[in-house]
Amino acid sequence: MKIRPLGDRVLVEILEAEEKTKGGIILPDTAKEEKSEGKVIAVGSGKTLESGKVQPIEVKKGDRVIFGKWGGDDITIDGKKHKILKESDLVAVYEG
Repeated sequence: MKIRPLGDRVLVEILEAEEKTKGGIILPDTAKEEKSEGKVIAVGSGKTLESGKVQPIEVKKGDRVIFGKWGGDDITIDGKKHKILKESDLVAVYEG
């Protein structure tokens, strides 16, 4: 299934929570926190400014991003968790 976000929205696939701590302790499903980072799957055309010009979105498909925990709308696509977020809900992009 293909989804194309509208305007200044971004479709992000949520990365899976770690199953082990750094010390090697295996976490049960109830102890795992939902990650607030993911991979950009698709981006909209950008935000329309008052002047009528479209400001393009800074992130691109494939970027790994961090977003606010409670932002966006949760959806499931092909059995995987995704979020549709406004670009302003994104906090950072991993580089390198």
